Amino acid sequence: MIDLAHVLKPLAADGHGFTPPGPADFDLPPIFGEVTKPMVMVALSVVLIFGLFYAMSRKAAVVPGRLQFAGEFVYGGVRNSIARDSIGSEHFMKFVPYLFALFTFVLVNNYFGMIPLVQFPTFSHSGYAYGLAILSWLLYNGVGIKRHGFFGYLKHVSVPAGVSGVMLVLIVPLEILSNIVVRPVTLALRLFANMFAGHLLLILFALGGEYLLVEADKTFMNIIGGIGALLMFFLVSALELLVMFLQAYVFTLLTAMYVAGAVSEEH
Repeated sequence: MIDLAHVLKPLAADGHGFTPPGPADFDLPPIFGEVTKPMVMVALSVVLIFGLFYAMSRKAAVVPGRLQFAGEFVYGGVRNSIARDSIGSEHFMKFVPYLFALFTFVLVNNYFGMIPLVQFPTFSHSGYAYGLAILSWLLYNGVGIKRHGFFGYLKHVSVPAGVSGVMLVLIVPLEILSNIVVRPVTLALRLFANMFAGHLLLILFALGGEYLLVEADKTFMNIIGGIGALLMFFLVSALELLVMFLQAYVFTLLTAMYVAGAVSEEH
């Protein structure tokens, strides 16, 4: 496999060659006023999700058509495989609307990164990922406090069953840090990092391949490197389709698991 970075590095040394993509490529200029492309995409995703599922459910029938079947398949997957299996049959239904909205919202905004002319995953901006993680944090802590009371919930998440004595001095701060402070950070970071890194790779292979094949000197190494870069672009694109789905699934699943821990009787 051609080392693309090794091939391109000397080309940019004089300031006139290829400039590798970086974090600055994610700082998109405003479309108008203070409105940026990710802001428009978030609003558009809400409209698309609402419109699509409205169309799927508008003519609901006992024997579903294709659209209705697709909608029921997605809803059933979130309801049964995520909410019920994680939270349990006693409490899961009240959380299905949030989890379903969460899954579809993350999924659509992730797949924006693969749609021509849009080609930007919203959650490659960390602020959107952390904002969504805070909503989930408020949800599972809120239901935990409602079920156990403030101090009861604090004990619930910080004192594991069967632990007593001197060990509590070590365990309690770690449990509080892990369950209350770290969870929203890791929840958001996982989503943001995957979307950021995947999109950065796609930019690198697309622009690098184009530069080596079109703009750079037509040497054997440049041609081979350009072909290799474009091939990697398509391979990484296929992989990203899976990663984008998995990140929506994992984000929703972890939220359901945190809710399950908050409403459970034992920690």
